[in-house]
Order: sequence, then C-alpha cells, then structure tokens
Amino acid sequence: MQKLRHVLSTKQFGDTRLLEQLCASAAQMELDDVARTLPQPLRGRILATLFYEPSTRTRFSFEAAMQKLGGSVITAENAKDSSSATKGETIADTIRVVSGYADAIVMRHYEEGAAKKAADASPVPVINAGDGVGEHPTQALADVFTINKELGKVDGAKVALIGDLLNGRTIHSLLPLLALYRDVSIILVSPKQLRLPVKYVSFLESKGVRFVETDKLAGAVRSADVVYVTRVQRERFLSAEEYEAVKDAYIIDAKIADNLKSTAIIMHALPRVNEISPDVDANYRAAYFRQAKNAMYIRMALLNYLLA
Repeated sequence: MQKLRHVLSTKQFGDTRLLEQLCASAAQMELDDVARTLPQPLRGRILATLFYEPSTRTRFSFEAAMQKLGGSVITAENAKDSSSATKGETIADTIRVVSGYADAIVMRHYEEGAAKKAADASPVPVINAGDGVGEHPTQALADVFTINKELGKVDGAKVALIGDLLNGRTIHSLLPLLALYRDVSIILVSPKQLRLPVKYVSFLESKGVRFVETDKLAGAVRSADVVYVTRVQRERFLSAEEYEAVKDAYIIDAKIADNLKSTAIIMHALPRVNEISPDVDANYRAAYFRQAKNAMYIRMALLNYLLA
C-alpha cells in the first residue's frame, strides 16, 4: 500500500499489512527500550502536540515516544484557551504556522473533522489524536497491539464493546481495524440511548462482520475474549440529567471479572470513572494499564514510520 502521509482515520488501513508492520516495530522498540539499546532515528526532528481538549495518556505517550526516539517536542497543552484560537485564528492558519516549526503535528480537537482540516493545510504529517466524537486512530492501533500481545492473535477474537458506543471515538476507530481480521465477532453492549451510530452499524454489515447489539451485560461478557469498557462521557451530554441517567449503566467489578474466561482480558482506553471498580486492578485479566504503556510503543513505531 502507498505510504500514509497523515494518520486521520483507521479507514486508511486497507488491510493488515501496515498494522502488522507497526506492531512488529513496536514490539522490537519495547525490547530495545527495556535493554536500553533503543536507537534514536528521530534525532533533530521536532514534534508539535496541539491539544484543544484535555489529555493525559495520549499527549504524554506521544511526547515520551518522540523523546525516546531522539526527537524534541513543542506543545500546547490547552490550545483552546492558550493559543491564538482565542483570537479567532482558524485551524488552517494555526497549522500553517506550526508546520513551519515542526516536522509532524499531533492534534486533538473538540470538533469532528478538525483533523482533516488540519491535514489539508499542512505540509508536514498530521496525526489525529481525537476529533470530537469522530475518531482516535492511534488509540485503536494501541488496542490492536494490546490484543495481539495478550491473546497472541486478533483473528477469531470475540470482542465485547461496552458503554458509550454513541460518542466513543475509540470504538469508532477500533471497529474498522477489527473488521480487517478473520472471524472476529463483536458484541455491542450499551443503553439504548448510547447505541452505536447507524453509519458504523452499516459499516460492519458491509464488511460482513458478525455482531449483535444488546443492553444486557452479564450474558455478553461471559464468552468474550476481550471485554473493552468505555467511559460514559459527561462532556458529550447536553444536560447533567441525561448523563446521570446512564453513567453507571454498566460496572465491571471483581465478581464479574472473576467469572470471565480464564484467557479473557479487560481493556479500557482510560480515564475510567465508575465503570471498572478498583478491585479489578489486581485481576490478571486487567490489561488496561498495560494497554496504556503499549500505546507509547505503537506511537513510537508510527512516528518512526512517518518521519525516519
């Protein structure tokens, strides 16, 4: 496949070849990092992280990834309030300016489609770190890397996706990647008001992916290989009452975790609120903190792919 210029959507991945390349590169970088033999192919390169929405893991992992590869970082942590956006500057103009200082730009924005606007204006690679309720493609890369590491493969996996499927950009990005693998089956678990948008349901149908939709948690997770939990996102609701009505719809506690398959894993892109109890953390099935670290290595592989 033609080399990607920007990374805006997981729909850019037409098959598993690049995914396998990135996962292999990330695995090797992890080994090299542990052995303190990591090469620094991005020495002299600069990454700009431009975040219009709050972030901990995504921003830190990209910045750590760039520095581990020998590069440098310039950052706007709260660009919505601390950049020239407060003066009315457009995304396109901001990107034209920042691209003069950096070799690549990682951007998170509250507006769906903002990453595409940025890429259209940018002479350097733009990586979408989340655009509203749109996509979060590098989180999905981390998810696939994690599933592959934990289960040994993605083919044939039964994946339960739980929580806010309406607004969950991590889910919106993960589905197209799962659809590239053989015999994957998906269980969509959500309250009726937070069901997966029709366009993603239609996508799964068009790809021939087996899936079911339900609002019942217990039966859905019992046979799952991957239990992927998502946060009900307070910031996406128009009223506190709507949020309160569904925020605790599903909670994975120690009892539920203990009754999963012995080989199952529990994933979460984080941050969590109430949807996974802290008493699950000690369960060997709990992969979400390993998942967060994996994200740094897959982002290292991606930055190396785009810039080296």
